[in-house]
Amino acid sequence: MKICIETLLAFLLGIAFTYAQDHPFHPPWNTPPESAVNFTIPGVDNIPDLYGEIENPQLVIFFAGNQFMVIDDLIKTFKKEYPQYERIFVETLPPGILAKQIQGGSLTIGNLKITHTADIYTAGQRRITEMPNYFDHTITYATNKLTLMVPKGNPKNIKSLTDLKRKDVRISMPNPAWEGVGEQIKTAYRKAGGEELIHAVMEEKVADKSTYLTKIHHRESPLRILEGQADVAPVWYSEAYFQKIKNHPVESIAIPDHENITAKYMAGKLKKSKNKQAATDFMTYLQSSSAKNIYKKYGFQVD
Repeated sequence: MKICIETLLAFLLGIAFTYAQDHPFHPPWNTPPESAVNFTIPGVDNIPDLYGEIENPQLVIFFAGNQFMVIDDLIKTFKKEYPQYERIFVETLPPGILAKQIQGGSLTIGNLKITHTADIYTAGQRRITEMPNYFDHTITYATNKLTLMVPKGNPKNIKSLTDLKRKDVRISMPNPAWEGVGEQIKTAYRKAGGEELIHAVMEEKVADKSTYLTKIHHRESPLRILEGQADVAPVWYSEAYFQKIKNHPVESIAIPDHENITAKYMAGKLKKSKNKQAATDFMTYLQSSSAKNIYKKYGFQVD
């Protein structure tokens, strides 16, 4: 009888596991494309920053990750206006990681190796201007400002950037090594509290682990706020705006203009692009009213 019970339990557990795997899971950030099988397992097989058609793409775009929220609408509308492009592959990883991928020619995530050549790379102005030999055409198409994302109700009563040096405040901070926003935030720290604030947040609090340096800021910081692992996260305004669109329990604390910075988003058409006409068409599209309206919808500023 003991063997029968154990066998039955194993059988039932097997059924439960099968249904758990087959249950559709929709990430809170984007809508996955339709396919025969959706095998997204939270925390195990979940790749939210790779989108679309990875096989024989007609256009490959590397977007700085903080633009992930526009991708659904942006690509859908581009395909509608340029129906000749059906297979588009997009990455929304940190801009420094994408730059290394462009320079090195490949990227591995888990067991997946990607060797696609980017046709378009978008990032902040500084990152693009540091790579002038890689592009034959660049444009500026949107701007953004910083804000402070906090849990709903602002339990630590964060009012300004200078509050981030408090011992009781846990920060989710992008690592300047690969996140362009990290350097921008340091500039804001300098405006608000000088080198003392930078030292407190980026050295003292990193050492005592009350500042967490992210590996992929646009994913980690909102989750750390939502899961109670951080009290505040300096982010782009559009990132906090998107979380509120999703009705997630966060709030924004405004940073005064005299302490804030304005980031310019630029796109570069790669000289080594393998889909040159598609790249040219997408650069044109980025400057269209359709694309500008999508960026406005998600909290970006456009001319």
